[in-house]
Amino acid sequence: MEYEREVIIGKQKHIALIAHDNKKEDMLAWCKENEEILKKHFLYGTGTTARMIADRTELPIRGYNSGPLGGDQQIGARIVDGKIDIVIFFSDPLTAQPHDPDVKALLRIAQVYDIPIANNRATADFILTSTYMQGEYRHQLPDFKKYVIDRVKGFGEE
Repeated sequence: MEYEREVIIGKQKHIALIAHDNKKEDMLAWCKENEEILKKHFLYGTGTTARMIADRTELPIRGYNSGPLGGDQQIGARIVDGKIDIVIFFSDPLTAQPHDPDVKALLRIAQVYDIPIANNRATADFILTSTYMQGEYRHQLPDFKKYVIDRVKGFGEE
């Protein structure tokens, strides 16, 4: 896209932590193993996942609604607002989820806004141990507002 703007992800990352029911214990174990790294960043989570992390670790985390009750969409809205930098989502590929459209919307919005997203432990480990976690990260994003304005102008010329 020809319209671009530079986005800077700061040294302290804003990380969303989400886990399907069958993956919540895996997420909790991962958080405990990576507590020293995670405590340097701002953490957010959906429903039960955030509550489990808050209750069973020393990590401060802001909780949103449960995924099926709009939590995935709340996280997606924070991505759009530039307030979530990374999504760690331990999804369960073997169990049907009643809120699958919400999950797909979250994954899509993370993709649109070029947000690193891990859907399993290995990818989460790679992200967390990346050299980019230790400092600022600069990348180019499409300037969607300018694109929409120019597109609307184009409709009036036909």
